[in-house]
Amino acid sequence: MLNDHQRLMNLFAASKEIVGRKKLQKMVYISKKMGFPFQEKFEFHFYGPYSEELTLRVEELCNFGFIEETMEDKGNYYQYKYEVTENGREFVNLSNMVIPKLEECLMNLNQKSARFLELVSTVLYFDQLPKIEVEEKIHTLKRKQSYTEEEITEAYTYIEELKKTAMTK
Repeated sequence: MLNDHQRLMNLFAASKEIVGRKKLQKMVYISKKMGFPFQEKFEFHFYGPYSEELTLRVEELCNFGFIEETMEDKGNYYQYKYEVTENGREFVNLSNMVIPKLEECLMNLNQKSARFLELVSTVLYFDQLPKIEVEEKIHTLKRKQSYTEEEITEAYTYIEELKKTAMTK
């Protein structure tokens, strides 16, 4: 039962700090698509792939005292930040669950903006479609984001880089 929680704790520990709920969702989704063993189910939502399971597990980890969620009022929205607590570090150290190459992947993802990760996760969500159809979906479903052709190309390039990193695990 706690294996999924342990995997998420490895994610939080490797990332040091994650700023934003959307970013957290995208980091887990992209990692899962790269072959890392996350089990959460995702559906397409307003900001791309979203997992209610992930939201509930994060809430449980906060309730266990393993991660700390802080909220900052940004005026017209709240921004959430996640960090591992001392109890959480002990849990990670006791679990002995090592996921090769996950830390490298997460550090890379965590350096990107939530907006860019939203694009990358959307491309990955529709990866069974031809590229032209994926681009049409992006321009339709993500119209408000106004992604450029250059950004979409950058997302595809980034996915290929991530795949190379994940394949060497």
